[in-house]
Amino acid sequence: MSSTSNPAPASHELRSGNAYRVAIVGAATLKGKEVAEVLNDRNFPTLDMKLLDDDESLGQLESTGDEISFIQSVRAEQFERVDFTFFASDPECTRKNWKIAQRAGSAIVDLSFALEDDPEAAVRSPWIERQLAQLMLPELQPGPVVVAHPAAVVLALLVLRAQKTGKVSHVVSTIFEPASEHGQKGMDELHEQTVNLLSFQELPKNIFDSQVAFNMVSRYGERSHPSLESVEQRILKHYRRIGGKDAPQPSLLLLQAPIFHGHSLAVYLEMEQPVALGDLSQALAGDHVTVTRSAEEAPSNVNAAGQGEILVSVNRDATHQHGVWLWAASDNLRVAALTAVECAETIAATRPRGQIQ
Repeated sequence: MSSTSNPAPASHELRSGNAYRVAIVGAATLKGKEVAEVLNDRNFPTLDMKLLDDDESLGQLESTGDEISFIQSVRAEQFERVDFTFFASDPECTRKNWKIAQRAGSAIVDLSFALEDDPEAAVRSPWIERQLAQLMLPELQPGPVVVAHPAAVVLALLVLRAQKTGKVSHVVSTIFEPASEHGQKGMDELHEQTVNLLSFQELPKNIFDSQVAFNMVSRYGERSHPSLESVEQRILKHYRRIGGKDAPQPSLLLLQAPIFHGHSLAVYLEMEQPVALGDLSQALAGDHVTVTRSAEEAPSNVNAAGQGEILVSVNRDATHQHGVWLWAASDNLRVAALTAVECAETIAATRPRGQIQ
């Protein structure tokens, strides 16, 4: 920390070229680790990256590109001269610290959903913005950006592209939620439940308050937070915000699946007129979407892991000539991290560096 008798140089004096100072709050979480990896993969111009988290993770070593960094505690002075702060922490930590980071001159990217209802915040997905040819206007002091729920991003992108082949009358989707949406603790509880079931031991239920191993549920126990119903409403809310007024509103069912990682979606589209499957497949394919045609490449949680692509197969409904089924899989953590970093890239292209006086 800088001495008060020796003031730190201005933000622009500390940078090399167009590099930025970045902080990741919740750096030890699954989302935080993924954000750090995507920043490195996309060569985000980072001069310095601070890894911040709660007391449980202090001193933990994490790799950021070719370097190893220590996780430090979340303190107000850590946000000094930081250009971008990614909040991959729990919502309470985000609410406690985002204003501090913003007052220090940092742009805020929220992956925790804590700020989704804040009047200053915008729920965003650059993938959808490009699909809709939306232009982002420059802002001297942009409000917080809330990363759209990854399932909402996948569903909106598929529906909007399907509309290129004709009007979509109805959308019905069942989304299968992975344990990783509850972070490492959710993954650990699913693993422990699986092991305990096989050895006839009592099941831990601190996260889900319900049996999720070898089971499919439409609601958690009363002590679990957030509830499946609230997550389902979040997906619908984010879909509406990013998809725009012309995107048909889906009927949605969210189920907790006994899987560790990756969203799977069954999507039924009813078109006003019959469409050729080849035309629909061609409309769906493109940036971020791969249409698979062989059984070996069929979309699955395993195939989608680690990819920034949505894997999709297309089939005709057996009883309705206007109906088609999409089976899709995507890496929920990778989609969220890509969305977060691309949001930062769009802000960097239009925002002056440093604190606005």
